[in-house]
Amino acid sequence: MNTELYGYCYQDSNDIPDTLTTITELGSPLEMIQLLQTSWEDRFRICLSLVRLLHYLAHSPLGSVTLLDFRPRQFVIVDGELKVTDLDDASVEESSCTSNSDCFMEFPARNFTLPCSVDGRCQSMNEKRNLYNAYRFFFTYLLPHSAPSSLRPLLDKIVNATGELQWGIDETAAQLERVLNLYKSGEYLQNTTRVPKAEYRRVPEAFIPDENYRCWPSYHHKGCLLSVFDVNEAIEICDSYSQCKAFVLTNQTTWTGRQLVFFKMASNHIVPDPDKITYVKVTD
Repeated sequence: MNTELYGYCYQDSNDIPDTLTTITELGSPLEMIQLLQTSWEDRFRICLSLVRLLHYLAHSPLGSVTLLDFRPRQFVIVDGELKVTDLDDASVEESSCTSNSDCFMEFPARNFTLPCSVDGRCQSMNEKRNLYNAYRFFFTYLLPHSAPSSLRPLLDKIVNATGELQWGIDETAAQLERVLNLYKSGEYLQNTTRVPKAEYRRVPEAFIPDENYRCWPSYHHKGCLLSVFDVNEAIEICDSYSQCKAFVLTNQTTWTGRQLVFFKMASNHIVPDPDKITYVKVTD
């Protein structure tokens, strides 16, 4: 949604007439290059929060609201979710028309012509403008890359459908919520082959403090820290990295409830830790 208003101050003096100062929650500026280096899970969260925002704007009490300035600098990240900072360029006016040719939307890469409704308004123009801007500024960069392979067909379908304006915001939101449910429930793993290549020894209440290697994307810049649905997925990931010889389950979780796991290149030095469980590869 938009950033939360904490307070405001109205000042009217000879030096500064009619000045209104607002105090809103502080968010992090949106840096697309940095976002591309984060985990897919965090990038998906940003896209999901954006779609939830657009769904609200499409069904707001004022009517369908469009953001005329949709550039990334109009948004901030607050607790991992996207919020809009400036509603000065928002509009609830749906363009009037006498024919479909009056409902022309022009973008740098392509154009669209929407139907003119019987009451003389361009049908869903505000909603569709928001949706295509979400596609060109966010979805195409953040949704598909490094996503779980079994989710890629659905994500590609979402990106293509929004890029062609085949769906409205209701269907787009429903499809992204479906991705979330598949990911949180672990259902996306059901169609994958999960036969471990190696055997692992479970070492409870233990941690490997060193022996890090880097992977991408990772929640830790000096190690390989990834989220998993369960131990079997952690084993599958470790099997896929030639340098992985062990992994450590932590008691930390991501916003979806998935467990964070450190993947290690050796297990020479194991120390006690009541909050962690280590798995050591015993056969390759």
